[in-house]
Amino acid sequence: MTTLRIQVINPNTSLAMTQTIGEAARMVASAGTEILSVCPSHGVPSIEGHFDEAIGAMGVLEQVTLGERAGVDGHIIACFGDPGLLAARELATGPVVGIAEAAMHMATLLATRFSIVTTLPRTVIIARHLLRQYGFEQHCQAVHAIDLPVLSLEDGTGFAQQKVRERCIQAKAQDNCGAIVLGCGGMANLARELSHELGIPVIDGVSAAVKMVEALLGLGLGTSKHGDLAKPNPKPLTGPYAIFNDPSVM
Repeated sequence: MTTLRIQVINPNTSLAMTQTIGEAARMVASAGTEILSVCPSHGVPSIEGHFDEAIGAMGVLEQVTLGERAGVDGHIIACFGDPGLLAARELATGPVVGIAEAAMHMATLLATRFSIVTTLPRTVIIARHLLRQYGFEQHCQAVHAIDLPVLSLEDGTGFAQQKVRERCIQAKAQDNCGAIVLGCGGMANLARELSHELGIPVIDGVSAAVKMVEALLGLGLGTSKHGDLAKPNPKPLTGPYAIFNDPSVM
């Protein structure tokens, strides 16, 4: 019998990536957890920079709003930039966890130093911003890019996956790190195989976030509504933002 409903939000509009992320989440979800993998109805096909994140964040807030109205218990933001995380927490009653935040937390429980393997060189900089924001900068040995766009992970050739593998092997050898964090939601299905091959923990943020949300819900904990994460102050919103005003406006 299903007891928990967790919404996994892919902030881009790629249905193939949404499916990959959903499958990875279901692989680790407990028997009593239902995973709902969703993506925005409009936005960007991939998130690879600050501009993309700003658009993706609105898609995240759309899906959190719809999920709250549907009675889901918790939310996961399945993009390594964690777009819209704090705004989503304002909207949500249950836990909201970003996959970068989750993966970094998990890595520090398993190793004193970890490295990150991400997609494009510009996302290396964004990952470093998050490391500083979350307080994990001193735990991260290095951040590596495969220098391929996000959607190459869904092109069916396997080339991007091989580049991820090579970068992980390189990171273990060169960085002397105890764990590796995969820096893209589209890499979610690679972690187990790479962990086995490399002999060190390779952490996928989607899986990590599922277990974190389950744990928080199991403890009976939700997002604090005291202070800056209280519900947004009510005010009339217009145009496409009217969805946040009235459940009947869709």
